[in-house]
Amino acid sequence: MESQVRGGTRWKRFALVMVPSVAATAAIGVGLAQGALAASFSVSGVDFKVTTESLDGKNLLQYGSVASGKDLNGKDANHPVVVSGFSSAEISKMCQSVVQPLPFGLGDVTMKLKAGGGDKVEATNLYLDVHELDTNAEFTNIDIGVAAGEGKGPTKIQNGKDGKPNGSPYGFAQRADRAVLKDVTQRAWATTAGTFKLSGLSLRLSGGQHECEAWQKEFPN
Repeated sequence: MESQVRGGTRWKRFALVMVPSVAATAAIGVGLAQGALAASFSVSGVDFKVTTESLDGKNLLQYGSVASGKDLNGKDANHPVVVSGFSSAEISKMCQSVVQPLPFGLGDVTMKLKAGGGDKVEATNLYLDVHELDTNAEFTNIDIGVAAGEGKGPTKIQNGKDGKPNGSPYGFAQRADRAVLKDVTQRAWATTAGTFKLSGLSLRLSGGQHECEAWQKEFPN
């Protein structure tokens, strides 16, 4: 389940609001705790929730796109998203949860992943397909409404996930040299990263719905 349109959105116009994003993973093995590696994560048919204390990202780029998933009736559906790219990012106190329904009416199971309680989570060439976000954000040298493919940062980040010009020539995008996000809660459909290093990884499965709460509750002092 990745963004259906990497080189451009299907809509002639997608009015992208100033929405920063935060790193998330979706389906991940415990081997990630042992070091950094290339990673592309998605969850079949569902979105996932992430909370984090802070994200400090370099060379932010954002534009509108479409992600595939399921509707409330379980049928295939497309969802408008904000694709956010960072050349690098450091994240503290990250919690991610995804709820998956079990077959044969057996209820739900929740996977909860936590990392960055001590040393920070580190990511490079990070992309996120986000559809909900609440945070406090500070941007450095922000440029709103830039033309697709233009930018000061790394070409791969400025040009989108596949190195192609991002967004639509009729669309809307923004970039910034730096984005600092605090007290973040978001929902996303997919995450792609060149490398993801999760310090202090903890992964748990439990029956029922047990999504991440605010980061303060997930990482009590």
